[in-house]
Order: sequence, then C-alpha cells, then structure tokens
Amino acid sequence: MDIIALLAQEDSAGSPIISLGILLLIPAAMYFLMIRPQRRRMKEQQSLQRSIEIGDEVVTTSGVYGFITGEDGDKFWLEIDDDVQIRIARAAVQARVTTDEPAEAPSDDTAKTDGQ
Repeated sequence: MDIIALLAQEDSAGSPIISLGILLLIPAAMYFLMIRPQRRRMKEQQSLQRSIEIGDEVVTTSGVYGFITGEDGDKFWLEIDDDVQIRIARAAVQARVTTDEPAEAPSDDTAKTDGQ
C-alpha cells in the first residue's frame, strides 16, 4: 500500500501548478475576448458621437432616422420629417447614415444581345 500512496502523492504534486495556471489563464482570456473589444467599440462610438455635425443624417439607437439641425450642449435637434424636430441625447446617436448608392443595374434593353 505504501507504493500506491507514493504514486498518488506524485500525481497530485503537479496539480497545484496546473490549477494555478488555469486560474491565471481565465482572467487573461476574459480580458482579450470580452473587455478589450468592448472598450474598442466604446471608443469608436464616442469618436463618432463627437464627429457628428449639423446636416448629417443619423440613426438613433431606437431606429429613428433624421437629419441633425441643431446642437445644444450634449443634445441634438433631429429633424425626422418636414417641420417635425425632436431633441435627442448625443449618446442616442448610433450611426451616421452613409449615402453610398449602389451602381444601377442594367436595364432589360441593354442586357439583351443583338442576336435575340
């Protein structure tokens, strides 16, 4: 029985080092997989909100599209329809709407070949 007890002690000798390594690996993985990307997204969002100017078309976090018509400190005036303006917080701006129009699809006349 003494041999079995000695073998059990040898196996458990490496276990605390491995356990410590895993315990140190978990916070490091959480930082690189969760915290760091979230901080990067927050910085991008803040820089977008700082760069919004009057006349930009934006979408809010609630999905309202409109044009910025005025600025009042940390609030914007958003025109959502003709003569309809609402006041929103700067933090409510989710994105700037880009007006990149896709290339027009060829019409039916130009898609046909001469032989048809």
